[in-house]
Amino acid sequence: MLPPYRPESYVDFTQDDHKARMLDAIHAVSSQLGKSYSLRIGGKDIQTNDRITSICPAATDQIVGQVASATAQHAEQAVEIAYHTFKMWSRVEPDTRARILAKAAAIMRRRIYELSAWMCFEVSKSWIEAYAGVCEAIDFLEFYAREMMRLSGGHPTTPYAGEENEVRYIPLGVCVVIPPWNFPLAITTGMTSAAIVTGNTVVLKPASTAPVIAAKMVEIFREAGLPDGVLNFLPGSGSVIGDPLVDHRHTRMVAFTGSKEVGLRIYERAAKVHPGQIWLKRTILEMGGKDCIVVDQTADLEAAADGVVAAAFGFQGQKCSACSRLIAHESVYAELLDRVVEGAKGLTIGHPGSPENVFMGGVIDKHAFAKIKEYIDIGKSEGRTVLADGEVPMGGYFIPPTIIADVDPNARIAQEEIFGPVLAVIRGRNFNELLDIANGTEYGLTGAIYSRDRMRLERARHEFHVGNLYLNRKCTGALVDVQPFGGFNMSGTDSKAGGRDYLQLFMQAKTICEEF
Repeated sequence: MLPPYRPESYVDFTQDDHKARMLDAIHAVSSQLGKSYSLRIGGKDIQTNDRITSICPAATDQIVGQVASATAQHAEQAVEIAYHTFKMWSRVEPDTRARILAKAAAIMRRRIYELSAWMCFEVSKSWIEAYAGVCEAIDFLEFYAREMMRLSGGHPTTPYAGEENEVRYIPLGVCVVIPPWNFPLAITTGMTSAAIVTGNTVVLKPASTAPVIAAKMVEIFREAGLPDGVLNFLPGSGSVIGDPLVDHRHTRMVAFTGSKEVGLRIYERAAKVHPGQIWLKRTILEMGGKDCIVVDQTADLEAAADGVVAAAFGFQGQKCSACSRLIAHESVYAELLDRVVEGAKGLTIGHPGSPENVFMGGVIDKHAFAKIKEYIDIGKSEGRTVLADGEVPMGGYFIPPTIIADVDPNARIAQEEIFGPVLAVIRGRNFNELLDIANGTEYGLTGAIYSRDRMRLERARHEFHVGNLYLNRKCTGALVDVQPFGGFNMSGTDSKAGGRDYLQLFMQAKTICEEF
């Protein structure tokens, strides 16, 4: 029997021992940069002529790794291998599958500093953001292992004379997993392990900007004893292999986290029944947000400002849960804005793989850099620029914290997902207006409210329409099974990753009746 689940604890990098271990890991990983990684299909490593070059966002002359890039033919091969492996894997006892996850969690725990260091280089996460990402991956493994044990076997039904009746959950088939680059270990591990532990086989198409960390996860599953063909590693361009994977007649399910545009495309394509397909494909789609923190006139402004700065600029604002809108009551607007600006000015920017423990690294790539810069120019025309164009290091895709005040709720920077360190500040005259502005986008992922008024907090529970609502704390940082994560509206299917009903999305219920 496994001990009860509890989330992994973070460390304090101001303590010498933790700092020393992180520096040792950074040194070790830096000596491994530039290596080559293969596709892995059915237990075979496959090299290709086309390569994905993973570049460090904080130092564009650093190559993190060279990763084989799959073709449409490889996609066909991977789905077919996964389809045929499913017959074996689906009949492995759920407890056995769960133990593989528990073993993978133990391996990750032993390698936590090393895996953190890889994220410092490949996606430019700060030390604590990277460490927290490994903790979350471990949490997914530990929690889903226990959940599968709970869900295994028959489930009771109402007794009926002369019969034995039960309901049991069975796996679906081949699951295509398409994770994002911003949580390249946590979300990748979460979606992959959920599919595996429920008895499905997986074709994993990692983000092209973070394939090396995904390759490390695949290595860990192999070390944990996962049989060949259950997890097939298929890096490649979305334009080349994305549609073939989603469209394949043997694909049973697609689990995706990323942009709204790609999510909607998957949703549409998955709805089409192809020749030889005998099921309706299931999708889990998490598609981003335009999240906000609301601050009323009764709030603790110091706590609110700290929460806004952390949620808006942590990991360069590259979280679907990041605070990209601050909505403040007019009576505290000016003071709160001053506090947020001062807090943002004090943030350190640099290479997270350096000996200095910086707060912000580079944004993921040149395309994101250009897009964010374009939005900053738009923002300067839509509001009052109070912080922008600060000094940044050379050699990387660095963008300093940017704050645009006096923004109209319907302005582009208040409506469109920017995915960068850009904060739009909006004024509200009363609590009704604050809530209306908060709900006034097509998204509904996370939100927070700072208030000392109990009745306003209670109203927010009912009227603030987001999948993850936080009262008197920042809107980022959900923990597995503490705050199950997923949003409403164009933020996705509200699949609640890390929640107690998540695994059932990867299974189907079968009723069995025997008459005596």
